[in-house]
Formats: sequence, structure tokens, C-alpha cells
Amino acid sequence: MAEKAHVNGNNVNRPHRSSFLPRYSFFENSWSSILSYILLPAGQSISSYQVRDTVPGILPCSYVLPAGDKNSIGGYNMKIYQVDAFTEKPFKGNPAAVCVLDKQVEDSWMQNVAMEMNLSETAFLLSNGEGYNLRWFTPNSEVDLCGHATLASAHILWERGYLSKEQEAKFYTKSGLLIAKLHEGWIQLDFPATPEKEAEAPVELISALGVEPIYVGKSVFDYLVEVDSEDVVENIKPDFIKLMKVPMRGVIVTAKSKEYDFVSRFFAPGIGIFEDPVTGSAHCCLGPYWMKKLKKEIFTAYQASERGGILKVQVGERVLISGKAVTVMEGQLLY
Repeated sequence: MAEKAHVNGNNVNRPHRSSFLPRYSFFENSWSSILSYILLPAGQSISSYQVRDTVPGILPCSYVLPAGDKNSIGGYNMKIYQVDAFTEKPFKGNPAAVCVLDKQVEDSWMQNVAMEMNLSETAFLLSNGEGYNLRWFTPNSEVDLCGHATLASAHILWERGYLSKEQEAKFYTKSGLLIAKLHEGWIQLDFPATPEKEAEAPVELISALGVEPIYVGKSVFDYLVEVDSEDVVENIKPDFIKLMKVPMRGVIVTAKSKEYDFVSRFFAPGIGIFEDPVTGSAHCCLGPYWMKKLKKEIFTAYQASERGGILKVQVGERVLISGKAVTVMEGQLLY
């Protein structure tokens, strides 16, 4: 007879669930959830359990893990992690999901997982013998380059033993080969430079930002807007409906800083991200821009979102972006 474990909202053996529900909608829409953040007492494994649960404000659910299949109820057995990137402190920096695949999967499945995770990016890793194929999805589309989810991916590969800490992490992506390594306690990403060129600002852009720019440039991905001071950067309140009409991935707003070399914020409502907390790929543009302005090649940068994050940036033919990371959640995809 299959062993059963009953879990409900009043069971003292059940880990407290509120830590899984601070700001995301994992459980709001579907209790045929693809996520199983382990709800069983310590020391017990998922085998042939019937799991029943009630969360305030959410319909009860019940699902059964078939006997003989300890890992999957939907044909998948994928580990997934949530990592806060460009920070040493949990709940700061930029959260990214990292899914370590054990087989090829459909694009639509990855997009559904990213939508379920509801983070700015979810990274998908698949070993290819030479390194890892890496793709990034926002809740509504795939993107060609993402810094913080790459940093989060490298962090997981080293922390969870997929790679030794002496090994480089090699990522094969739509933006080419990206390499990460540990350097003096920081994760260093080797990214392509995406310098901006001066551009005429669309009317929608200036109207949406509501500030007077000193300079407007345009890279292959984003608009870059320099403003008068870091106070302007910190206090800007864009009109996101108007900003959605700007035909680029996103908008970088930046200024020189007193404490750091420069500060920035990044807005991309057109791809489902009103504000990205810390954007590694934006610094592929910011680094070359501030190198021209400040006549130097090495910077300490701060992204002044609510969560905030610190980056080290070194500019040459490519851009080296360094940060730290911390794992805050671990789970298993079932569907």
C-alpha cells in the first residue's frame, strides 16, 4: 500500500508556506501547479504521496504522485532554483529562476515555466558536453541577452556541484559564447559590449519619463538616457503605458554618482518588466558610455531600484561584469 502524507494549512508538521508567497503568483491561478516547493517534513521524500493543501484565499488542491515515480507527475524531473543576483543579501538584488534541464524541451514549455515563475527572467540550462546551452525567458517572451540570470546560472552550477569552482562556466547563447568565472570572491561575466550611438529621442520616450535628458543614445537593445543627477534617477516615475510604445527592449536612465561611478535604473514594460531591479546586460551599454564620459575603464556601479544592486564593470573590447549571488529557494518542476 502506498505511503501517504497529508498536509494541510493547520498541520504543525508542514513548513510555513508564507515564505513562498511574498510577491509572486505561483499559486494564484492554477493548482495543477508546475512547482512543488517541498511541503513535507524534513527527512521525508516525495514518493507515492497524496498531497492536500489549503492556502488562505486559494482553492484547496489535491494531486497524487504515482507509485514507482518518485520525481515526476507530469513527465518532467527538473530542478529549479531562485537566486538573488548582484547581491550578498537575500531579498535584495535581482531575482532570477534557474532551471537545470535533463533533456530537450519545447520552447512553449519554457515560456510557460517563465510565466509561472513571474520573475523578470528565468534561465534554462542544458549540458551539451562542452558547457551549457543557456536561454532566457521573461514572463511573455524570450530575450537574447540577460546578465543577472547568467550570473545566477553560474552561481548555481558552482554552488550545487555541477561544476567545480576552479572551472569556468561556458554558456552557449543567442548572443554567442559567454564565460563566467570566480574572481576574488565575485562572479565575473565576460559579455559583448553594446555601445550606444547618439539618437533622436522619440516623443513617447521623453513624455513617458517626464524628465529633461542631457543625452539620448541608442544601443542594439535599449535607449540610454543620461539625466542631470542621481536624485533624478532615483525619483523618476515613468508612465509605463506610454513607455510600452517605445520600440526597443527597454530604457536605461543613468547619471554620475557621488558614492559610485554612476547609477542607473532600467525599465522594459514592452517585454513585461516594468522595472528590472539590477540589469547586467544594460551595463554592456553603460560601461562603454561612461568610459567615454569619465575617461576610465573600471567602474563600481549601482542600480538604484527598490531592491538595489552593486556591480563591478571593466570595459575593453568586451565588458566584464562582476557581482555576487545568493540562493533563496529550491524546488522541483513536476509538469
